Parts: sequence; structure tokens; C-alpha cells
Amino acid sequence: MDDEESVRKALSRLLRASGFEVHTYASGAEFLAALAIQWSDCTILDLHLPGLSGFDIQRRLQRERAEMPCIIITGKDEPGNKEKALANGAAAYLTKPLDETILLSTLAAALATDPEEQQAT
Repeated sequence: MDDEESVRKALSRLLRASGFEVHTYASGAEFLAALAIQWSDCTILDLHLPGLSGFDIQRRLQRERAEMPCIIITGKDEPGNKEKALANGAAAYLTKPLDETILLSTLAAALATDPEEQQAT
């Protein structure tokens, strides 16, 4: 989820071309409303969102279903944010502009650590 439409579109194209089913959201509230209907296997979450911050969403995800991998992305890397995100359970912390190869390998690694995925193998 990212508040920048151009980033959402680019990520969506990349992930769909790589075989992933993708749902995009412009805000934390929009994402949380969608979770009531359909849960995701992983979320790519921008820290700086209108309304609820990425950290707010991350804490909410931890309370509701801690095993969902969360990859934090940000264009405004600030001191301590990476450590905070990882301490709060993020699978990874990436800065924009995103390297496509790193994002895809990070996503594959995050999904491989999903307990349901591990049971299937």
C-alpha cells in the first residue's frame, strides 16, 4: 500500500508480471477495510500514509494476525525507523526508489517464511 498512485501502479505491474495476485490501497483505512473481506498473504507497506501511519498499520496487523509478512517501504528514511520496523516484526525494510530484483527476492523470502507455506512443503 502506498499513497502515491504512480508507485502503486508500478508495484502492481511488476508484481502481476511476476505472477502475484495484487490488491492496491491508497491509505491505511482503505487497506484495513479490505482486510475485513479478504486477507492477504503479505503486505508491502509504505511508512508515510495519510491518516494511519505505516507503523500504525503494522501494529494493527500484529494484533490481528502476526504471521502475515509485512515488507516496509519508505521514501523518507529516518534514523531509527528501520530498527523500529524490524523490531515490530517487519520481514524487511526497503527504501525508495525500489530495486525490482531486491523487492522480488525479499517478497519471495517473506512468503517462504509464512507458516502456512512451510506446512505445504
